[in-house]
Amino acid sequence: MPGPDLVRLRLALTAFFALDGFVFSGWVVRIPAVKEQTGASASTLGLALLGVSAGAVVTMTLTGRLCRRYGSHLVTVVCAVLLCLSVGLPPLTHSALSLGAVLLLFGAAYGGINVAFNSAAVDLVAALGRPVMPSFHAAFSLGGMVGAGLGALVAGSLSPTRHLWGLAVVGLLVTAVAGRALMRCEPLTPADGRRSERGAPRRLDRRTRALVFVFGLIALCTAYGEGALADWGALHLEQDLGASPGAAAVGYACFALAMTVGRLTGTTLLERLGRTRTVLAGGSTAAAGMLLGALAPSLWAALLGYAVTGIGLANLFPVAVERAGALAGAAGVATASTLGYGGMLLGPPAIGFMADWFSLPLALTSVAALAAVATLIGFATRRAHAD
Repeated sequence: MPGPDLVRLRLALTAFFALDGFVFSGWVVRIPAVKEQTGASASTLGLALLGVSAGAVVTMTLTGRLCRRYGSHLVTVVCAVLLCLSVGLPPLTHSALSLGAVLLLFGAAYGGINVAFNSAAVDLVAALGRPVMPSFHAAFSLGGMVGAGLGALVAGSLSPTRHLWGLAVVGLLVTAVAGRALMRCEPLTPADGRRSERGAPRRLDRRTRALVFVFGLIALCTAYGEGALADWGALHLEQDLGASPGAAAVGYACFALAMTVGRLTGTTLLERLGRTRTVLAGGSTAAAGMLLGALAPSLWAALLGYAVTGIGLANLFPVAVERAGALAGAAGVATASTLGYGGMLLGPPAIGFMADWFSLPLALTSVAALAAVATLIGFATRRAHAD
């Protein structure tokens, strides 16, 4: 049985994962209102939204060093405070330029906390000796669903300013409680050979760096599917299958709910199957599900395909990040997270271009293709999964 310190650490990290999803989804559902307030066109809004991506990617590349110097616990708490404060800034802007500037700060906090708490979670997984990484990502998914649902409920009665500053207050309260618990926990010392005898980070050899990059590619393939379905899944159901707007919106809900369920059961799955077979089964399931979701002639079959895809993709990202972190510490987490986030950014525009060249259903099959690539990578690196 884990000691009380490890239990406290696990609960604190779970709270931060949930907080991250809650705050981010709360912002996402208010984008249309902020667009109207700033008077931005679709193109200028798209450029402003790149601030989130730019801030996240830049910070992810730096946070590994900050974690090594100051500890992942402190970096998690600081980034959580910045995340909560910055989510209230977009409704205060009145131009696309100022919106992009505050989103740069928001994205930096978002990227930093993702690397920091994933790094802490990787060390906790090693200390517990159990593959509990999916449970943390399930908390992120649950937080996102709660944040999006709450946003939908209050959108008609609260202004974006009141809503997002309300999220900021709730987030700061959660940070105060969870942060206190987290800072009371001693940072875990990696016991996997990532440090030299003097305690300094061990210099990684070429093979280890290559493996970290490869696990990052699995994260990219997974996040590509998440981004593609978030932006194009509902449109496919409405445009190609004649679904009503309400029924089309159910498509992403099916995907997100199935992914959450998959992550909640991920620890049990990993304990029974091991990492390699979990990746192989997940990637194969996602590929088959997305082929059904993209090419099915009926709405219900497509919804089933979306759900199967969510179950298949659920545990690929957590496994990839955990393996990269086990090999290279915070730097490995940063590399895998950056590649994964890049996949989420790449998915929507890539689908758009392919939809223009071919058709949207055919473009969505690229999600299945990358899920198959993740499966092949998992098979090729099966010895590195240390099952």
